[in-house]
Amino acid sequence: MGGAARRGKFGLVAIKLHSSAISVVTTLLYQTDAYLRSFAATVTAAEETRVALDCSAFYPGGGGQPHDTGTLQLGTQQWEVSAVKKEGAVVWHALQGGPLPPAGSVVSAALDWERRYALMRTHTAMHILCGVVWRDYGASVTGGNMELLQGRMDFEFETMRAELVEEIEAKVNAEVAAARAVRVQILPRAEAFAIPDLIRTKVNLLPPGIAEVRTVEIVGLDLQADGGTHVDNTSAVGHLRISDYKSKGRINKRLVLTVG
Repeated sequence: MGGAARRGKFGLVAIKLHSSAISVVTTLLYQTDAYLRSFAATVTAAEETRVALDCSAFYPGGGGQPHDTGTLQLGTQQWEVSAVKKEGAVVWHALQGGPLPPAGSVVSAALDWERRYALMRTHTAMHILCGVVWRDYGASVTGGNMELLQGRMDFEFETMRAELVEEIEAKVNAEVAAARAVRVQILPRAEAFAIPDLIRTKVNLLPPGIAEVRTVEIVGLDLQADGGTHVDNTSAVGHLRISDYKSKGRINKRLVLTVG
């Protein structure tokens, strides 16, 4: 996942400025602090029904993890952040609730924390599953996706049976109980790619021109390139259940993981 990749101010801008003309970079606050629930930001551009901010803790979606939602507020006016999307170096926030805040204004932003935290637990759960399957069975990831408190991941298994599913489920819950720390680093590309098995998907999803690589490590279990948000300890994930499994091809088997 998260890549499910296995083994992320400037001055005023005219309100109707088209996104193709935007050159400002949005600082990605979620990459270094997944627990940041609220923040202040400057509106760098506004167009149609969306705004760009100079910094943002809203995850814009990607690597199988859905985008965040929440609110922006300026004085007594509040907007719902209904969708978030990253275009180039800019994060755009789709707003509902009236005329947009003007470029140059400083807004107060708050995440829908219940949703974000559920996604953090789910994403970390998928890394636990991926780590266990790679460590104990050597199976690569062929695909994956997640929603709130449930995700699916496809692996290169020739066969999948109930006994193996039960075995994997017991092992992932043992990793939750082990209370392993989860650490994030942003490394130069060359240093990151010197790490063995950093990319475990069948296809390397990292763009070739990327200069830095964000890694997420479950200490003692898993280390992979990833741009999403995670809890800081596996014990925060909660009980895990493999709620379904099926064949998606001759050597492609799907596991559905539910977070309790």
